[in-house]
Amino acid sequence: MTDDRLDTLAAAVVRQTMRSLPESIREAAKGCVIEPVFMADCLAAGEAIEDDLLGLFEGNSLADPEPEFPGHLPRIRLFLDNLWDYAEGKPETYRDEVRVTLLHELGHYLGFDEEQVADLGLA
Repeated sequence: MTDDRLDTLAAAVVRQTMRSLPESIREAAKGCVIEPVFMADCLAAGEAIEDDLLGLFEGNSLADPEPEFPGHLPRIRLFLDNLWDYAEGKPETYRDEVRVTLLHELGHYLGFDEEQVADLGLA
C-alpha cells in the first residue's frame, strides 16, 4: 500500500477515534499534537529512536507542569509504516492498530503509566 494511502487511512481512524471519545477527553487532547509519520523518514533524519515502535508519546503529560516553551508541547507520533508491517498488510487490522496505538499514547498524555494503560486494555 502506498504511503499516501496509509496516511489517508490513519487520518480517518484518528478523526473517528477522537470523535468517539467523551467530550472531556476530546477537550484535553486538544493540547496534544497527533502526528502520523513514517519511521523510515525519522531514521533517515538521524533520530535516535527504537525502529520498531508503533507509536510514541513525547512531551509533558497533563499530570506534568506546563512546558516552558511552545516547541515542547506534547505530541503523539504514529509510525504508519511500522503499523502496516505489524498488521501484516491487512487494512482492517491496520485500522484497528492505529486506533489502539492512538488510545495507548493518548493514555500516556492523560498521565497513565505503562501498567495503567495496559490495565485499560491498551497494551
